[in-house]
Amino acid sequence: MGHIIKTKAGTYRANWRDQTDRQRSKTFATKREAAAFLAEINSSLNRGSYVDPHAGKTKLGPYAENWLKSRNHELATAARDKSIMRNHVLARWQDIPLGKIDHSAVQAWITDLGKRLSPASVIECNRLLSGVLRSAVRDRLIGANPCEGVRLPRRRRQDDDDRIITREEFTTLLRHVPDRYRAVVALAAGAGLRWGECAGLRWDAVDLDAGTLRVLRVAVEINGHITIKPYPKSRAGRREVPLPGFTVDLLTQHRTAFPAGPLGEVFTVRSGNLMSRHTFRARVWRPSLVRAGLLGSVSNLGDGFLGTWTDKSGSERRKRFATREEAVSHLAQHAGESLRFHDLRHCYATWLVSEGVPVNDVAGLIGHEQISTTLNRYTHASRDRNNRARAVFADFSLTPVRESPAEAVRPSPEDEAAS
Repeated sequence: MGHIIKTKAGTYRANWRDQTDRQRSKTFATKREAAAFLAEINSSLNRGSYVDPHAGKTKLGPYAENWLKSRNHELATAARDKSIMRNHVLARWQDIPLGKIDHSAVQAWITDLGKRLSPASVIECNRLLSGVLRSAVRDRLIGANPCEGVRLPRRRRQDDDDRIITREEFTTLLRHVPDRYRAVVALAAGAGLRWGECAGLRWDAVDLDAGTLRVLRVAVEINGHITIKPYPKSRAGRREVPLPGFTVDLLTQHRTAFPAGPLGEVFTVRSGNLMSRHTFRARVWRPSLVRAGLLGSVSNLGDGFLGTWTDKSGSERRKRFATREEAVSHLAQHAGESLRFHDLRHCYATWLVSEGVPVNDVAGLIGHEQISTTLNRYTHASRDRNNRARAVFADFSLTPVRESPAEAVRPSPEDEAAS
């Protein structure tokens, strides 16, 4: 039940035992305050919602770091969360006691982040902070999670969200990809593989005669270090995928032209190491987009080359270059966002759905456990949807049907009188 003792200083100390039977105390200026506090403590102990009044003094920084270490997540997920925690969450809340973080302060922080970061990034920041504080509630360090009810920015689709190219544009792109990496691009668009699934592919999982491959392993890249994970992203990710003819042809050519890695890896760089996603993007992917006319344009002026591109701020830029190679390199480095390698996976799903392949089959082919994920994230409107929609009603006619004299309806007496 607890009891109150008057101290020599004239204050009143409330004493009680917590749920672990440890003696606790807190001092108040008046006996009434001590009694009210003790009544609340006894009530929370009876309800099972007791929180140590001194526990909230724990600072968020050390507690959040221990929280991160205790989680059992994939390496890539852990690295991403650690980066967000360090750069955004701890930058604001590192030295703040858990008990001093309230709803209004969290809402103000979210609003400020929204001015500098994308809605998706703000949501991730809130997810991590909320996870830490939710754990603190379970540990009885605070009574409630102040992140609950916080208003988050809405994710709004941007003009460049639907980066879907036609099959003709893809064919053009494929011709401009260097020989060593052409089959990688073909796998993303012709089989819907993720980057990690392409980079981690080995020849023992490819059957060129049957035109199929099995997704068994995934390459994971963290801070430039690449490791092979012996299982895909999810249970549905372990799958068999049919290969279209052009992909089989390119893989066959690749196997003849380029040696396999030490463990039978299909794709390696000249040194024999596995491909780095970031190096591939900078040195192979974006230059190929420029050469294919999908990222700015390079025009031959006779005495040089004119590069035209849109920078990251949306402004159009122009510059003359002595050689085409210089122009391509500059545009690849300075142009804004365009088609991403992962967008080829979106193209694959969209092309299949557009041709009538059932969505549940598409979900199985690209390794989704939920069909809703395929519908919400990986299928986009095809460019000819307006014409396809009109074609459905092409044979509809508004020409009135002429009635024969025998079928004509005689006017009623009331109608004749009215006329």
